[in-house]
Amino acid sequence: MRALANESDYGLDAQLFTENLHTAHRVSARLQAGTVWVNCFFIRDLRAPFGGVGSSGVGREGGHFSREFFTEPKAVIMQINDRSA
Repeated sequence: MRALANESDYGLDAQLFTENLHTAHRVSARLQAGTVWVNCFFIRDLRAPFGGVGSSGVGREGGHFSREFFTEPKAVIMQINDRSA
């Protein structure tokens, strides 16, 4: 099943329907998707990370992840005193 579920180039989300909690954890951990919905669809907390894998994109947005997703870090190095004096 894992090979069939993960053979797509895309991995934005996946859905899993089961009555077994152990199965839900085991299968969702193996699915290559940014979001796995178990026994539901499109229930979303905006504080949770959102994004895909593979051709569905790179990175996560939502909550604290948005700042990192939409910004580029930059190093600025300055000499603020005159060391030649």
